[in-house]
Amino acid sequence: MPASPLSPVPQAPLSLATAGGSVTDRTSAAIAEVLSGRRKGGTLLFMGPAVIASIAYMDPGNFATNIQAGAHYGYALLWVVVAANLVAMLFQSLSAKLGIVTGRNLAELCRSQLPRPLVWVMWVVSEVAAMATDLAEFLGGAIGLSLLFGLPLLAGMGVTAIVTYGLLMFERHGFRPMELIIGGLVGLIGLCYLAELFIAPVDWGAAALGAVTPQMPDGAALMIAVGIIGATVMPHALYLHSGLTQSRTTPENAAQRRLLVRFSNREVVLALSVAGLVNMAMVIMAASAFHLGYSNVSEIETAYHTLTPLLGAGAAGIFLVSLIASGVSSSVVGTMAGQMIMQGFVGFRIPIFVRRLVTMVPAFVVVAIGVNTTYALVLSQVVLSIALPVPMIALVLFTCRRDLMGEFANSMLTNVLAIGGSVLVLGLNAVLLLQTFGVEIAG
Repeated sequence: MPASPLSPVPQAPLSLATAGGSVTDRTSAAIAEVLSGRRKGGTLLFMGPAVIASIAYMDPGNFATNIQAGAHYGYALLWVVVAANLVAMLFQSLSAKLGIVTGRNLAELCRSQLPRPLVWVMWVVSEVAAMATDLAEFLGGAIGLSLLFGLPLLAGMGVTAIVTYGLLMFERHGFRPMELIIGGLVGLIGLCYLAELFIAPVDWGAAALGAVTPQMPDGAALMIAVGIIGATVMPHALYLHSGLTQSRTTPENAAQRRLLVRFSNREVVLALSVAGLVNMAMVIMAASAFHLGYSNVSEIETAYHTLTPLLGAGAAGIFLVSLIASGVSSSVVGTMAGQMIMQGFVGFRIPIFVRRLVTMVPAFVVVAIGVNTTYALVLSQVVLSIALPVPMIALVLFTCRRDLMGEFANSMLTNVLAIGGSVLVLGLNAVLLLQTFGVEIAG
């Protein structure tokens, strides 16, 4: 029987005077002082888990789907990005709350609370989703390096692998260095797209209308819309966020849990607002640059080569810098999530380099057999969208249970919104599958 969520796990108290000298120790000590009431404020201390999770919402899969959305349909699918981001905020906040209150991540709770056959099925589906995630992230970084430096794609993949593995080594120094590194890369991606918006000739009125007017121009737009959702609300991010809260601090009572949940919700809104704005900027840039006259642009490589004569070499270079930052950082985060999923569902860890090698294989296969890389990226996002209901439904089931969550169980409104978000994703997936098998859909 699981421990009560209101039973604190004993933890040696930390203070700024006694904490070690590492940035992680200092951060942990400062967090403990805020939670105990000895220190006021400290919002930045609690920034980290949602920032790391947010990189999943700006990975190369987003580049592929957003370029296609903007080039083919202009600003018409911006509302899908907005809706997906709102759903993401809700479910990331639930994931963080689950980890804070129970002290366990989503995969661990699935293993302990659900029937064993169902756990194995969920693990397989989640591993497939993790492989699709790594395919998108690894390919994106390799494409960016290949285009920016003129490297062969396989060489770009090799460089991406080395850089990713090097960044993962910072995990041995605790949670804070990785949070700062990923936060810096998120900032770089955001600045790149802010610069792109100043360069591209944006029709702001049409963009605003597209962001608030639901529409589906044609059947082909549905696959891109589902891909946007798969690239925005990421399955591995839902598992990861619940686990990232475990390594930061252990609340001693319900009051500290309430404070942690409050800070967490604030961070989710801030971090995913930035991610949502970056995604909207991707679609807006593609719509502004390509929709009129270049609507056939559907590949990252074509987008880069088309940007140079349209908006200049600076715009094309900024695009590639953001793609490389996205590919490397999201590859790091994807590996962290894959390890957490495996450990949670089956109870053991494997070395990082083995995990990295296993998840590299699909990307190398895709390149070796000559599959169009951007098409592979888009399809990987559709796979993610198909797998997404697994963690979404599990999150709703666990966070509404009072025996697990105590006073932190979802309110009726939260349950309605969460169930509505899950139904939306399931409905879109069902329509996509019917369309894939040639079933005519009215409207």
